[in-house]
Order: sequence, then C-alpha cells, then structure tokens
Amino acid sequence: MKLKNFLWILLLAAIWGPSFLFIKVAVQELPPITLVAVRVGMASLALYLILRTQGRNLPRLGRIWRHFAFMGLFANALPFVLFSWGELYVDSALASILNGTTPIFTVVLAHFLVADDRMTPTKLVGTLLGFAGLLIIVAPTLAVGMRAETLGLLAMATAAFCYAVTIIYSRRHLRGLQPLVAPTAQLLMATLFLLPISLVLDQPYTLPLPSLPVIGSVLSLSLLGTAVAFVIYYRIIERMNATDLAMVTYLIPVFGIILGVLVLGEQPGWTAFVGSAFILIGVMTVNGVFRFRRRKTYEVYETS
Repeated sequence: MKLKNFLWILLLAAIWGPSFLFIKVAVQELPPITLVAVRVGMASLALYLILRTQGRNLPRLGRIWRHFAFMGLFANALPFVLFSWGELYVDSALASILNGTTPIFTVVLAHFLVADDRMTPTKLVGTLLGFAGLLIIVAPTLAVGMRAETLGLLAMATAAFCYAVTIIYSRRHLRGLQPLVAPTAQLLMATLFLLPISLVLDQPYTLPLPSLPVIGSVLSLSLLGTAVAFVIYYRIIERMNATDLAMVTYLIPVFGIILGVLVLGEQPGWTAFVGSAFILIGVMTVNGVFRFRRRKTYEVYETS
C-alpha cells in the first residue's frame, strides 16, 4: 500500500475511533435516542449543505427512498441507538472492539444472500475466530450474572449485525449513486424515524442544558465522526481497493481502546484484550490477509 493511501486510512480510523469515547461522554447526560436523533440530524444537514455546494441534490421521491428508509433504519438509527444504549453499561473500549465484528457477520450473511460470495475455508476459519473472540468477551458477564452489562454487549453485537445487513443491502440496491447521496438521504430518514420518538419518550425539551463536555462530544460525534467521516470515506473509495480499505476495521479498535484508557480511565480486563485479538485475527483472515490454499493433497497455511 502506498504511504499516502495508508495515511488516508489512518485519518479515517482516527476520526471514527474516538466516536465511542464521545458516545460514552454524551450518554451520561443525554438519553440514547435523543443523542442519536441530534447526531443524525446535524450530520444529515451538514452533508446536504456539502452536496448543494457541489451542485448536486438528493433524488426525487420514488422507489429509491424506500431503500434510503431501510438504510436509515438499519445502518444508522437502530445501530447508533444500540451502541449508545450499550455504552450506558459497557466501556467505550469494548464498544470499539465489538464494532469490529461487522466483517464477521457480513461474511456469514453473504454466504446465504449473495450468490457469488460463498463461504470458503479461509472465511470459515476467520468467522470461527471472530465468534470465539465475541464469546470470550461476553462470557465473563454471563458467568457472574451481570445482566445489564451482558445486555449492553449483546446490543452492540446486534448493532454490528445491522451494519452487516446494510452492507449487503446497499450492494444490491444503492450502487451507481453519486458519492454522499446515499449517506445524506439515509441519515435524513434516520432523523425522521428518531425525532418523533425522542420527543415522545425522552421529552428532551424538559432536560437541563448539557454540560460543555457533552455539547462538545455531540458536535464532534455529529460533524466529525459522522459527516466528515463519510466525506473522507468516499474520497478513499475513489483512491484504493476494498482490501486496503479494510485496514480501517483493524485500526478503529486501537484508537478506541487507547482513548478509553487514557481519557476515561477505563481498565479493560484480560478477556477484552484476548477477545479483541481473536476478533482482529478473524477479521484479517476473512479479508484475506491470512489464507488457506490447497496444494497437492494437503493444505498449507500462508500469510500473504
């Protein structure tokens, strides 16, 4: 990989990685649904303004907006709320690790839903390693009966599963669109889903004014971790292949863990580190960094 491409990937990971820290800070004062409603609302407005400055606009109302609605619900509204709710009970470092299981869920779903993307021995090994890592992380909370933390971890795993569903869905229904059109539209739909729920359930107008750290976290999460991240993501797509782009998945937990420990004083247990190692190796295997190739009558394990 060219150094310039790696620096772009490093920049994207450095923007996405702190998102879990910002969520952890924000949910101390804001209900998860309200937090996400503000996040997607501000991000959709920012992206729309960028589209307009580029002389582009959103598609007219029609069938395509059904796909935007699906993506808005399962790629943004639901997983963002699940991660935010989960971080009420789980450290931000663990959240960043569980976010990294998305490729594992994707390869399993693709086997059943995508005709030309079947499970291979390499992908199977990577998938098993990834799920083993997930089990290592969740098992201690199950063993001691920590119900809230367990539910938080499972909520985050469910969010990663939602991301996997939408990756496959977007390949089928949202190809060929101009950059930033799909994320702008789906964030707008996510806002339309969450805003009325927030007003009814959370009644944010009755909440006290958030503190400056929370306001800063919400702005950073909305504008930097969502809007700017999408702009950089689509810029990277134009520059490099999917294999190189997959490195972002490896780097995000690194930033998440470091920031959680240094800024929030989190102390992940040994199971978190062991589980994250299994997940990381599993994702790298799924993405083809490690491969099983058949030679003659036996299999040789290679690193490519």
